[in-house]
Amino acid sequence: MLSVADLPAVNATLNAISAALLICGYAFIRRKNVTAHKACMLSAFAVSILFLASYLTYHYHVGSVPFGGQGRARPVYFTILISHTVLAAAIPPLVLVTLYRAWKEQFEKHRRIARWTLPIWIYVSLTGVVVYLMLYRIYGPALPIQPLGGG
Repeated sequence: MLSVADLPAVNATLNAISAALLICGYAFIRRKNVTAHKACMLSAFAVSILFLASYLTYHYHVGSVPFGGQGRARPVYFTILISHTVLAAAIPPLVLVTLYRAWKEQFEKHRRIARWTLPIWIYVSLTGVVVYLMLYRIYGPALPIQPLGGG
């Protein structure tokens, strides 16, 4: 059984899977394999929904986790975190519009927005893994992770 403390690693794994599916989906559409493209993109969407549920559950129980790194690591971390956060906020509407246009077979409109959605989504997925590594594995949190309320 997973505990709340396991969720950051789960989230990073889900982000990595999403990035891999997005890259594979792009490769498939470049080869005109629409069926495999669609499967990868819908799978990336499903994995991202699982990520969001896990992420929200974790932060509901734990709150914000302070960065433990010092020196040059701090501006690097916060630059990545800020760009990740801003672009992560843009992803849900971009993805929904992109998927909707494909579903409605508005493929020219789908391609136009997908040119923006795909690289942003891949960036957000990959920087999510980097944020996890920097926050939990390389530098560790500044304080021990405790559920809110001390329990």
